[in-house]
Amino acid sequence: MSTYDQVEIEDMMFDTSTQTFSYPCPCGDKFQIYIDDMFDGENIAVCPSCSLMIEVIFEKEDLQEYYEEAGSQPPEPIAVAA
Repeated sequence: MSTYDQVEIEDMMFDTSTQTFSYPCPCGDKFQIYIDDMFDGENIAVCPSCSLMIEVIFEKEDLQEYYEEAGSQPPEPIAVAA
């Protein structure tokens, strides 16, 4: 999968109400990715208006400050009964 660009998490905008990171797309819309998806290992933000994608550069530990800013916690792992 090829991406349009690589963007550091610090360069993205974080919306505490939707818990999404966004970054301007050349098409005029915004690349978006949910913090919970990033916590689960996803690092590709997608533009909903065109086919472009960016790779978000971050460490999982970086997300804690954004969870605190939003007043929430990272998702708990789901226990699977054996």
